[in-house]
Amino acid sequence: MADPSLSIAAAVFWLSLALLGYAFAGYPVLLRLLNLTQPPRREEAPPVGPPPSLSFIVVAHNEESRIEARLRNLAASACEGEREILLVCDGCTDATAATARRLDPGCPLRVFEPGKRTGKAAALNLAVTFANGEILVFADARQRFAPDAVARLVDRLLRDPAAAAVSGSLEIEPSVGGPAAGIDLYWKLEKWIRNEESKLDSVIGATGAIYAMRRTDYRPLPADTLIDDVVQPMQALVRGRRVLFEPGAVAYDPQTLETRHEQRRKVRTLAGNYQMLFRHPGWLLPQVNRCWWQLLSHKVLRLGGPLYLTACLGASVALAPSSGFFRLVLAAQILAYLAALAGISPALRRYRLFSLPAGFLFLQVQSARAFSYYLRFRRDGGKGAW
Repeated sequence: MADPSLSIAAAVFWLSLALLGYAFAGYPVLLRLLNLTQPPRREEAPPVGPPPSLSFIVVAHNEESRIEARLRNLAASACEGEREILLVCDGCTDATAATARRLDPGCPLRVFEPGKRTGKAAALNLAVTFANGEILVFADARQRFAPDAVARLVDRLLRDPAAAAVSGSLEIEPSVGGPAAGIDLYWKLEKWIRNEESKLDSVIGATGAIYAMRRTDYRPLPADTLIDDVVQPMQALVRGRRVLFEPGAVAYDPQTLETRHEQRRKVRTLAGNYQMLFRHPGWLLPQVNRCWWQLLSHKVLRLGGPLYLTACLGASVALAPSSGFFRLVLAAQILAYLAALAGISPALRRYRLFSLPAGFLFLQVQSARAFSYYLRFRRDGGKGAW
């Protein structure tokens, strides 16, 4: 391999493969090893005194059919302390607000209707401005909480004075196969990573459908923020606070991880990661963020998945004519892509041999699309939301 161009191609291949392997497999393994080498963190007993007051915050857009069940579910949470619900009907054109106002969920309920659709971040800022609770509990309209979910969030938050927020666990309805089966596995891995990050120090972000935060730790978000549930906890983390994960605090989502559901959500989430990266580059500096390498590993390096795959394939094509090893590597990649495409087929999608590569490839395609969406969103001044 005396040809300099082939040496460069080989370097590109191995570097891309190393980044791909670390971002999607090496980082979880490293987290686990680090947690095995240190004693578990000790938690304190909850402080003695009256339980904290709670403010449930829900932002909804055209949720008329679901809002009654959602509000009753929140009000029925098995937790102590005074509670209130603040519902922001963000640009609703149906009877979501009217339906909510007719309810008596069993606790104070306030309904806000901005004059136009402002976006979730602005709606959250509005609700928090009027919130009276010492602890804010964020929820979405579609899911339902397990009866003890809020109590678990609050208990975990109170046991650690350094904790600004605690994220719960979102349980999503199993998918029927195809790429969605691979996405199911990805989501399970994601929750496992969050649990390991929490044990080590802090989770990089929270689950917007279920997390609690101290009112004193909330900071207003720019109105065009795409991933409020990552940026808001990160703002607390870089101030020296902790963000935890409580797997026992469960929210159930009736929407499956089918590709038609996941595509839109994933593109927006990944576009939000680009927005966060360009808006807060200092968060990748050790002197600014003690968890900089977790942010780099969990959020930033994963964005390069499409680039790593493309570079591996291109380098393999360049190297295959002169190397038997790279001919095998190229053949393996081609087979993997064919398996991913076959995973779309109804006849084969029930087999993990096909559904897992299909799910992984699907996520990388959405990652590539997310960058284009972010550029359009930025060009339109934040008006290019869904």
